[in-house]
Amino acid sequence: MLKGRCCCGAVRYEVDGTPRHSTGCHCSICRRTSAAPFVAWFTVEPASFRLVAGELTRFRSSAHATRTFCTRCGTPITFQSAHYPDEIDITTGSLDDPEQVPPKAHTYAASALSWVKLADGLPVYPDKRPEQC
Repeated sequence: MLKGRCCCGAVRYEVDGTPRHSTGCHCSICRRTSAAPFVAWFTVEPASFRLVAGELTRFRSSAHATRTFCTRCGTPITFQSAHYPDEIDITTGSLDDPEQVPPKAHTYAASALSWVKLADGLPVYPDKRPEQC
């Protein structure tokens, strides 16, 4: 079982599903909502994600996407797309042990910042993730 939390510790969650689609996303919306050059995510079925403490605030970051974050400290926690209703993406960096779910690829690299140099040898995709990630 994976466990995670926000920066201030008010939000805690557990994940009991098998992570898939583990990627580093370079899209401009992920960058803006996290204030980071890219965000590492992994995907599970929504029923596998359980909030065990605290509250999450939801907001729509695009016509099809909803994101959540800690109400107190603002740590981004999840992303859900209407295009993929059977999935919830969770920020890898919010895990207690992010080493458990390393990225397997980089997505939306066409939007990557020019000063980010990827040298990890992972596959790089200009757009959305392929199904095998």
